Amino acid sequence: MSARPPFPVFDPLSAAFAAARRAGMAGEVPVGAVVVRDGRILATAHNRPRGLKDPTAHAEILAIREACRILGDERLTGCDLYVTLEPCPMCAGAISFARIRRLYFGAYDAKGGGVEHGPRVFNQPTCHHAPEVYGGFREDEAAALLRDFFRERRDA
Repeated sequence: MSARPPFPVFDPLSAAFAAARRAGMAGEVPVGAVVVRDGRILATAHNRPRGLKDPTAHAEILAIREACRILGDERLTGCDLYVTLEPCPMCAGAISFARIRRLYFGAYDAKGGGVEHGPRVFNQPTCHHAPEVYGGFREDEAAALLRDFFRERRDA
């Protein structure tokens, strides 16, 4: 009897990091996002505000839009979002409206974040749905990706 190969480890955060690297190569701020439901990636996106000439084209928004299109619903009940950077207030609002179940993010964003920093959208009494939030996953890697991107821009 032959041994079975090891079961692949499902790592949506790695998919989010791959998307973030694609954003950086395209000259966009390197942030990536992945929507998952029932252990399956529904949508992957990266920041594209410059390319799409759209200030709302953040990775989270684009991934949420695609997952909603795929499911044919404006609510992503039972879905989790993995993103490389703490979502901004706009994205936190979209996460709430989409009814995302859990949010996992990499680096914290003291300046532009809207979840653990700034307005803390999910803690407001006007927030109708707050996902479970888990931050700091591969934080050093996520922060380095952003730091290197902006250093290259300053040095150019």
